[in-house]
Amino acid sequence: MAQELPQRGGHGVSTEWAVQATGVGKVFPTAAGEVVALTGVELEVRAGEFVSLIGPSGCGKSTLLRLIADLDDATTGELSIFGKPARRARIDQDYGIAFQQAGLLPWRTVADNIALPLELHKAPKAQRTARVAELAELVGLGDFTDRYPDQLSGGMQQRVAIARALAASPRLLLMDEPFGALDEMTREYLQGELTRIAAETGAAVVFVTHSIPEAVFLSDRVVVMSPRPGRITAVVETGLGEVRDESLRESAAYFEKVTAVREALHGTKVERANER
Repeated sequence: MAQELPQRGGHGVSTEWAVQATGVGKVFPTAAGEVVALTGVELEVRAGEFVSLIGPSGCGKSTLLRLIADLDDATTGELSIFGKPARRARIDQDYGIAFQQAGLLPWRTVADNIALPLELHKAPKAQRTARVAELAELVGLGDFTDRYPDQLSGGMQQRVAIARALAASPRLLLMDEPFGALDEMTREYLQGELTRIAAETGAAVVFVTHSIPEAVFLSDRVVVMSPRPGRITAVVETGLGEVRDESLRESAAYFEKVTAVREALHGTKVERANER
């Protein structure tokens, strides 16, 4: 029976799974032979929960995210999004996705970039206009909707990308190191903004990062993955509550969880060394 986890945002305990992965594996064929990227991945993410994936480079974090997003197919195992196959969830717009690079179209304004998913799904113009205005305010860009990407800072561009990912009101947000290319001050600011946005929208989040402090600050749970072939070796529940502000970064509880994740990563390395 699945463990019940309290969720941030005052919504109580969720009883619905946003993501379920059972025995998921991924093998890539290459000229030199098969490369096993993932093996035996078991992962469950509740609706409204914020989960970060962390591990060494090449461990398959981004590959797992791509499988959830139906950007690639699993070789083995089963994967469902809100009880549906990943492909059906993509068609139903159950998730939004944001990458390290904002990927904005330079010839479109902020408003038009945010509206793109709605245009692709032929939403009426009045609905698009209202939704874009709502999202621009949500990400703090209400005064910048007529600007173009080259008129924005890197952090502002990432906020546009997050707004675009939320355009179709997805129940799940997939994020692949969206703050990785930003300076530390901007990165910490956007971490705070993301926790606010996740709480206000109620979306579940699966977040890929290399940063232990970032993972702990953002997450209800931090999922630790091994070097390739990637598998889940530990799960650290943060238990840091709803309020994620700058004072949290100085708290003893925060440092305790950062240490716990670091030790889990180190334990993975030790285990691998003993296997050789």
